[in-house]
Amino acid sequence: MRFVNFILELLKDPRAAIAGWIAMGPGVALGFIFLIVFIETGVVFFPFLPGDSLLFAAGVFAAPDAVTGQSALPLHILLPVVWTAPIIGDQCNYFIGHFFGRRIIKSGKVKAMTPERIEKTEKMIDKWGPLAVFLGRFFPFIRTFMPFISGISGMRWSRFTPFSVLGGLTWSSLFTLLGFFFGNIPAVQDHFELVIVLILAVSLLPTIIGLFKAKFGKKKPEATASVDGAPAGTPAMESPDAAGFRDSTPRHAA
Repeated sequence: MRFVNFILELLKDPRAAIAGWIAMGPGVALGFIFLIVFIETGVVFFPFLPGDSLLFAAGVFAAPDAVTGQSALPLHILLPVVWTAPIIGDQCNYFIGHFFGRRIIKSGKVKAMTPERIEKTEKMIDKWGPLAVFLGRFFPFIRTFMPFISGISGMRWSRFTPFSVLGGLTWSSLFTLLGFFFGNIPAVQDHFELVIVLILAVSLLPTIIGLFKAKFGKKKPEATASVDGAPAGTPAMESPDAAGFRDSTPRHAA
């Protein structure tokens, strides 16, 4: 329960959470920032952690104070921390998917890994190949599932890693520097909670649209031919893997 409350407070106000960590020491704050970004990216069970808003809030604390000129989290130290966390996290998640992915999916223990989200991630890989690893970094939930499913799909590590590193560097730099340059603007400071909500909304919007289309979009007409000798219109039995993930041979081994 304490962990749940910790996550809820972090989602609600990451600035207050980071301020509390800084009170325990800058090293503690940097450690927590690294850990949360790493877990969101590297552990498939925690796709709901607030990576975007946390990086933005951390960037705010890296900006020099208007009076003293000092920063609570020096940018030259913060950036390497937020660069390494998603890169290492992606590597961990890739190998978790590679060695244990199918077993984890069949167990059903990752409730956030719905068939719709798995399908959306698969479609990105099918369409863009390894470039999907870079693009998926900017979508909540997808950025957690992308390295995991890349490991399952058979995408070679040598193809996965360059796009993973580029995506991690770009994503972490973008949101941290947005906080650094714009976080101390008075309007942003006065409405910080609203800014965080907007960041979350913008980040989640593509995923929500994709799920909406998957659920309510036009369905292809069903074939009228018989299936396994059953008359047309008779529902075919669903395969065991139809629950959300196709048990297919690796598609990106090349």
